[in-house]
Amino acid sequence: MTHPTMDKNRKWVPGFGAMLLILLSHTTSALEVPLDPKVLEGLPQPPTITLQSPKDYIFDPRENIVIHCEAKGKPHPSFSWTRNGTHFDVEKDSKVLMKPGSGTLVIDISGEKAEAYEGTYQCTAHNEHGTAVSNNIVIRQSRSPLWSKERNEAIVVQMGVSLVLQCRPPAGLPPPVIFWMDNNFQRLPLDKRVSQALNGDLYFSNVLPEDNRNDYICYARFPHTQTIQQKQPISVTVLDMEAMNETVAALYNVTDFYSDSPEGERRPGFMTPLGITSTKMVLRGETLELECIADGLPTPEISWQKDGGELPSSRMSFYNFKKTLKVSDVNEADAGDYRCTATNKLGTAQHVIKVSVKAAPFWVSAPRNLILAPNETGILTCRVNGEPKPKISWFVNGVPIENAPEDHSRKVDDDTVILSFVKTGSSAVYQCNASNEFGYLLANAFVNVLAEAPRVLTPPNGVYQVITNNPALLHCASFGSPIPTITWFKDSQTSVKNGDPYVIHENGTLEIHVAQPLHSGKYTCIASNNLGLKENHVYLEVKEPTRILKQPEYKDVQRGMSAVFECKVKHDPSLIPTVIWLKDNGELPDDERFDVDGDSLTIRDVTDEDEGTYTCIQNTTLDQDSASAMLTVVEPTPTPPIVYGNPDPPTDLEITDQAERSVQLTWTPGDEHNSPTQKFLIQYEDLLHQPGVWINLTDTPGTSTTVQLNLSPYVYYSFRVLALNGVGYSRPSQPSSQYRTNPSAPDENPSDVQGVGTQPGNLVISWTPLTGFLANGPGLEYKVLWRQKDVEEDWSSKTVANVSQFIVSGTPTYVPYEIKVQAINDYGSGPEPEVVIGYSGEDLPLSAPDSVQVMVHNSTLAEVHWEPVSLQSVRGKLQGYKVYFRRIRGLHETQEDTEQQEQVLTFSGNRSEGRLPGLQPYSLYNLTVRVLNIKGEGPASPSKTFETPEGVPGPPSFLNVINPGLDSLTLEWGPPMNNNGRLAGYTLKYQPVNTTNELGPVKVINFLANETTITLGNLNSSMLYKFYMSAKTIKGSGPIITEEAFTAMDTTRTKPTVEMGKGPSEPPHPTSPITQSPHPPFHKVPPVGPAFGKVNTSMLEDGAVISWDYFGHHKNVYVEYVVENSKEDWKRELVNGSHWHMIKGLKPGTSYKVRVVARDPADPTVHSTDEVLVAVPAVPNRQVDIATQGWFIGLMCAIALLILVLLIVCFIKRNKGGKYPVKEKEDAHQDPEIQPMKEDDGTFGEYRSMESDTEDHKPLKGSRTPSNGTVRRDESDDSLVDYGEGGDGQFNEDGSFIGQYSGKKEKDTHEGNESSEAPSPVNAMNSFV
Repeated sequence: MTHPTMDKNRKWVPGFGAMLLILLSHTTSALEVPLDPKVLEGLPQPPTITLQSPKDYIFDPRENIVIHCEAKGKPHPSFSWTRNGTHFDVEKDSKVLMKPGSGTLVIDISGEKAEAYEGTYQCTAHNEHGTAVSNNIVIRQSRSPLWSKERNEAIVVQMGVSLVLQCRPPAGLPPPVIFWMDNNFQRLPLDKRVSQALNGDLYFSNVLPEDNRNDYICYARFPHTQTIQQKQPISVTVLDMEAMNETVAALYNVTDFYSDSPEGERRPGFMTPLGITSTKMVLRGETLELECIADGLPTPEISWQKDGGELPSSRMSFYNFKKTLKVSDVNEADAGDYRCTATNKLGTAQHVIKVSVKAAPFWVSAPRNLILAPNETGILTCRVNGEPKPKISWFVNGVPIENAPEDHSRKVDDDTVILSFVKTGSSAVYQCNASNEFGYLLANAFVNVLAEAPRVLTPPNGVYQVITNNPALLHCASFGSPIPTITWFKDSQTSVKNGDPYVIHENGTLEIHVAQPLHSGKYTCIASNNLGLKENHVYLEVKEPTRILKQPEYKDVQRGMSAVFECKVKHDPSLIPTVIWLKDNGELPDDERFDVDGDSLTIRDVTDEDEGTYTCIQNTTLDQDSASAMLTVVEPTPTPPIVYGNPDPPTDLEITDQAERSVQLTWTPGDEHNSPTQKFLIQYEDLLHQPGVWINLTDTPGTSTTVQLNLSPYVYYSFRVLALNGVGYSRPSQPSSQYRTNPSAPDENPSDVQGVGTQPGNLVISWTPLTGFLANGPGLEYKVLWRQKDVEEDWSSKTVANVSQFIVSGTPTYVPYEIKVQAINDYGSGPEPEVVIGYSGEDLPLSAPDSVQVMVHNSTLAEVHWEPVSLQSVRGKLQGYKVYFRRIRGLHETQEDTEQQEQVLTFSGNRSEGRLPGLQPYSLYNLTVRVLNIKGEGPASPSKTFETPEGVPGPPSFLNVINPGLDSLTLEWGPPMNNNGRLAGYTLKYQPVNTTNELGPVKVINFLANETTITLGNLNSSMLYKFYMSAKTIKGSGPIITEEAFTAMDTTRTKPTVEMGKGPSEPPHPTSPITQSPHPPFHKVPPVGPAFGKVNTSMLEDGAVISWDYFGHHKNVYVEYVVENSKEDWKRELVNGSHWHMIKGLKPGTSYKVRVVARDPADPTVHSTDEVLVAVPAVPNRQVDIATQGWFIGLMCAIALLILVLLIVCFIKRNKGGKYPVKEKEDAHQDPEIQPMKEDDGTFGEYRSMESDTEDHKPLKGSRTPSNGTVRRDESDDSLVDYGEGGDGQFNEDGSFIGQYSGKKEKDTHEGNESSEAPSPVNAMNSFV
């Protein structure tokens, strides 16, 4: 915090009289204690009141009374209170609490009479250095009294007369807010005829029939308590006396009857205020409210004026249809005569209000805290004004100064206290009280006697930035007692004195009126007093001003065209300007047509709304500059069609500013042909090295006609320029004059330098040669340097030309070399080249890996370990290790498998182990390991043999179904191609599939290893069966092979035919009436002869099953059929991907012709079988309907009865509150037939369960589903997974199906007991106030 510098001659000398008083009034000033916590630390300070409640405190009796009193000081002050002039003992009143560390009182008035705490309170803050006091705080309870009981007589008034409805609300604290409403809580409409006066009365300048109502209600709202009181309704009846006879008049014998001058129109007169003049007193600083309400017919207009002056327009406002004039923040000049005039067509009326302005005391200069050093002199001034003139009283530490202990250093002269030669320990708080009949002012000011060395409060090393020719202010806020003297130095040497251009202010601030760049630099301020000195450094930077060099220009733009405003700026390099564009001093429209790009504003597709003034503002952190231009939008004028073309070539090429490595090329642009030039392309021809070849050198924007060109040495340059616009390039310009650059040493060396040995004992050093004019002169050669790394020897070198590599011979095997290649020519050497590391040639490794060990993990995976060779024996860069392994034979075989190829796995890097996957189970292997570098492989390690254990076998080599009968099928199969162990036997599973693709129960048969055929009996006729066959060893079952086949009923054999001239022939393989599996063990090769083999048919009750063999290419295969001897078109059904098809919906007792056809849109050849005659039987087939069998009906009845008993038991158990554990239910159903399938089992899902008539996916009885709802796919692609139905059920941890037993619980939730209340009249009325 700053303080002014005091004059050195400020000691108090008796006898100087009034002259000294004038001197002291100018030389003594306040020194505030700084707020900086570091300065406050350990600094004594008398109390200072920082927060207090207002002088007039009206409290709500429903809330606690909180009287604020906060103070600061060092040490922290203690607090006490007085009430009504006597000590208020807070400790004795349990309802009163003083906040810790504070003087704030909290009075709990709940359950107490609030009136008991009304009164005048004053807070005192005291510490060892003085006492500060607060204002007198008057505490009063807010009041909202009820309206006095009264009876309002009905008012009958003649139309056209004036009327006043009085409100007269009860006196509240604070006064209530008045408003008029009806019974429906609707505000009564107010206008210039009907208005509400400042006192709340309702005035009618003249009444009209629409004023008839019986619910004129005056409401009073009391702000503190938020309560509303209501006056009894007033009834008003408006009569037209011309249409009323005496009899009717007699009926309205009422007290209030207004009939003054009822006849027609009348001149204005004033209803309030009454008379010709009135008076009004207002206090300074408050709001003056003047009111004139007139009657008359027609309704008068009100106007205001001030006699002998003008109304204060900036502080004046009219209300209530100009009937009320308010002037805010009144001062003495607002006193005078205010004249209101009421006017209608019949005349005018005037009233003069004489306004006088009084003033409660107000500050001219409040006393300020003083910090004085011992033996210094200071002055406290308390200058106030008011009307009438306030009386000033002084207090010391809350005691009247005349009653305070005598102090000879203190002298009181009205509003001034002079303290001379103060002593240590004389610190105190002085109070100045100024009062008149309208109020009082109380101020505390402490005098703190301190001896403190100087402290500089301005942060050190601050940087001040100003613009040239602007004032600069360098601050040096300080604190000390006595007040420090401030001196300034520039650049720590030159003393800064008062005088042009410098001014040192009393608070220590250094001002430079007109800063210039030469004023930039380091400034040091030194604060000193008799106790020491302190210095601080700040820096001044004087910046160049921001100036707009190219201002926006006035534009006349046709509608629909584009307008471009430019705004180029010059600014200080260290300041970054930001540009802001305004339209008519507002923001630019939010329109994508407005594009601000750098120093320009572009408006595309101009419209009439775009017309206006556009301003460019260039801002920096220190200053700104702006410029404006107008845009005028004009009507477009017809223009001839624009013809666009390539630009003409530039002309007048000129070479200037010729230097060793650069020139400036200038040209004149050609005609643009209505398309602006986008860029110029500069090309050059090297007449020395590549004559006739033009090479692109650089390009430049289309607005430029000059370019600086960087050139290379030893080139004979000739330049030309091409222009590019939206159409294309121009023709090249004429070549410029020739410019030759002098040769010089190379600027760069060859790139991509490498050193690689190609064979033992050599090192091939290669590089990318310099091309073209990179040589910089004649005689280009390359100096190749090399030396072995980490060996103390000199560089070897060789200079070569016209090559890109050099071979060093006789090098050790695979050692690092440092390599450099430098370009040289007849004019010198290139720069020092970079060192590159290369390696000499490699040789084959010397050693083989040792300690080879094999760990067999399972039947197909082994892990091999070895001891890595030493890096020296690798003789090159180690690439890794190769493991060679080969299967010798199976363990069940005696002869070696000579057809097995040796396999190789490479393991990169310095490895010592590797894994060998994909081994064949139950086999004998041998392996070797070799180390590998770039040159090749080292010797093999000793051979190591190992065995793999047994695994699961492969699938049976084939599965065929032969000799189909009405109720039997014969199966034959072959052993697996790979046993992978000792074959233990076979497992056959099969199940029926009905006409709707639903699966029946699965039957399982196991066979010995030497069994390869079986005949199955007791099968259903005309039924499709699916078979699953797998082989097994002691490790388990292998992949399955599947087949499908029908039991026979009727079979008609046909000879296949081939269209397009192909004759019939037998198929290449014998087949049976079955459908081949999707993945047969042997693939059929399409034959040269017929595409179709034999065709089989089987009859159903309402259809037929057709099966065939197809050997053709992949085409679309259809089954076509038609009624025999019918002329209808053949019906066609697509059956791609299958070798059998079921035709449904055939009529019983009807014969059909059927054929199978293969077509391809891309191939004209059509393959077809002969037509087969199929007769659908007229009676049901031999299959017995199980639903009509007695044993089946009895079984169903028994099951129904059992279910009923179970339901009764469950119901009884549930009512007893018992639980139905899932585990118990599962234990009760431990049927082996329904246990989950093993890993070799599956579900059969392309077909649905026979017991499911809907889409509910219920499993067929006897089918198996894994507990997780999925089917594990075996190694064979044609696995049972292809037929699995899956499931979406959820299972708990013990595998039981949660959804079968658990029900979803629902519970009601409530959002809380929120109540909805109807809006009260009070709330409705509050919204209007």
